[in-house]
Amino acid sequence: MAESKKALVQPVNVMFRHLQTKEKVEIWLFDNKFIRMEGIIRGFDEYMNLVLDKVFEVNYKAKTRQDLGMILLKGDCVSLIRSLDGEDS
Repeated sequence: MAESKKALVQPVNVMFRHLQTKEKVEIWLFDNKFIRMEGIIRGFDEYMNLVLDKVFEVNYKAKTRQDLGMILLKGDCVSLIRSLDGEDS
């Protein structure tokens, strides 16, 4: 059996790729499993504080979607970031 080797990817590299490609991302919040943010990353810092543009707050429990525009999301609120490109949103 051939053993596949995978290179370790640093989180900052993934964040920078999202920033460069301006792809839409979904951000899961640490303290609320029903609310997620969808938007485009415009900037970030070493604490993973994010400047997001074209943001929608999606509440999966209440089934609502609110346009927030541009926001600053503190890094300690972020649980997961995933790409939404290729999905119908």
